[in-house]
Amino acid sequence: MIDLKALQKRVYQNKVNHGFNVTNIPLEFTLTYGELSEAFEAWRKKQDSVGEELADVLIYLMGLAEILGVNLEEELIRKMDINEKRTYTAENGVLRRVEE
Repeated sequence: MIDLKALQKRVYQNKVNHGFNVTNIPLEFTLTYGELSEAFEAWRKKQDSVGEELADVLIYLMGLAEILGVNLEEELIRKMDINEKRTYTAENGVLRRVEE
């Protein structure tokens, strides 16, 4: 398995090494959103770069998590545990979460 925490630190160190932003949080959120838009455009246009664009989204997300002091690996596992226990019902063709 991959060590997401170590990868998160590697992403952050790469930002530092190249002089990229590590302090302006609103900018990092905006850049992450921009990368997601690029991934959507690549998918919409059926371009081969979809995987690379999704990787950029993940890189920005991991860098942002490290800047914010969030252990993304722990949060991902915690959230998946929650999601796997949720139940949903279909109402008029729309899935709705059953309140826990």
